[in-house]
Amino acid sequence: MNRRPRRNRRSISHRALVRETRLHPANLVLPLFLVSGKNIKNEVASLPGNYRMSLDNIIKEIEECISYGILSFVLFPAIPEEKKDKVASYSYAEDCFYLEAARLIKSQFPNCTLISDVAMDPYSSDGHDGYVENGEILNDVTLPILQKMAVAQAKAGFDLIGPSDMMDGRVGAIREALDDAGFINTGIMSYTVKYASAFYGPFRDALDSAPKAGDKKTYQMDPANKTEALIEGELDMAEGADIMMVKPALNYLDVIHLMKENFELPIAAYHVSGECAMLIAACQNGWLEYEKAMPETLLSIHRAGADVIFTYFAKDFAKLFQAGKV
Repeated sequence: MNRRPRRNRRSISHRALVRETRLHPANLVLPLFLVSGKNIKNEVASLPGNYRMSLDNIIKEIEECISYGILSFVLFPAIPEEKKDKVASYSYAEDCFYLEAARLIKSQFPNCTLISDVAMDPYSSDGHDGYVENGEILNDVTLPILQKMAVAQAKAGFDLIGPSDMMDGRVGAIREALDDAGFINTGIMSYTVKYASAFYGPFRDALDSAPKAGDKKTYQMDPANKTEALIEGELDMAEGADIMMVKPALNYLDVIHLMKENFELPIAAYHVSGECAMLIAACQNGWLEYEKAMPETLLSIHRAGADVIFTYFAKDFAKLFQAGKV
């Protein structure tokens, strides 16, 4: 045989020499769940190893993660019920603890990338990403609310604004509002292709943000659709997105690849809570080996085309990377 592919697999060093895909901690974003108060660190029961934390513990977590090479963080707030209303007004209030947290984080870690979440659901008494009237989520009524939220977040110091709401036209509306307010250098990392997935459960547990009625299928994408992702991508790119995301990741590797092949913008993927929880459960039961299965999972997302990966495994991967185990 003139060609023997096994020649390039014969040793650790040789495999490393010809490796096609390399994942680095700098490619990863760690999601953090923020609650108001002090000295709070409560584990999310459906997502072991992840916590709802007060700002003092968030600061400690970020400091530790930076020491392992994690440089980017996305912050999600768990808002008390008494702060919620139909128009999500607390999201842009001066005393919003989410905005106060961003200001402090950026003052202490100016070189980290801090990513926001823009959607009404954490702040809405209805629990939906948009404004609800008579059971319908009103797209165009929602946009000015998202604009106020995004500008407030930019003022607080977020580096990337992350609209996760899936309202039509929101990227362009947010870009216009940011530019008008003087935040021309604040980027938009759009949740461009966000599916109405069954794998968001632990995240909603962490933030108590499930809809009070109905579901999100009129604005999040149908899991059966693939080419529709190209429509969403074309719109978001034209409206001014700087990074485009596919969410979830593992069950949509084909969509990640499709986006990477068709757009020149960086592609992000959100390795969502349910996907992570399944692997954690399998490892806790002894069915899989965590230190092997977890890196392979993240590598598959990167190989599919994701330049950026949001994952609850970011710190664990970075520890293995620093130790030379991946």
